[in-house]
Parts: sequence; C-alpha cells; structure tokens
Amino acid sequence: MTQPIADSIPRPIFIPVIPLRELLPWALFGGLLMLLLIYFVGAEQGATSIIHGSIVHEFVHDGRHLLGFPCH
Repeated sequence: MTQPIADSIPRPIFIPVIPLRELLPWALFGGLLMLLLIYFVGAEQGATSIIHGSIVHEFVHDGRHLLGFPCH
C-alpha cells in the first residue's frame, strides 16, 4: 500500500487574469470568422451568392445539411 507523504503541502493554484483590452481584438476576430463561416455554410447560393458557380455550395454541402440548413 502507499503511504501519504507527510511533507506534501497543498499549494494554491494561480489562475492568470487576461485584461479585456487584450481579449477584445481576438474576440472580435473570432466573431467575424464565425459570421463568415455561417454565411458560406448557410447562405452562399442562389440570389445572395458572392462567388459565381456552385463550387462553394458543393464544398459545404454536407455541413449545410448537418447544421440543418436546407439547400434543395
């Protein structure tokens, strides 16, 4: 059996604090990327199409159905 070590002292855990000024640009960048991704998966076809042809539609086709966006 194992014996507990007598001199082991629990030490406090320090959680780093990230200032909002450093976090905000990354949060905005991530939010813009997510909006762009939602556009291409959910709306890039037909009248709202930015890129001509069906390349983008075929590339995100399975993801579109997985997320519940209709496309047919």
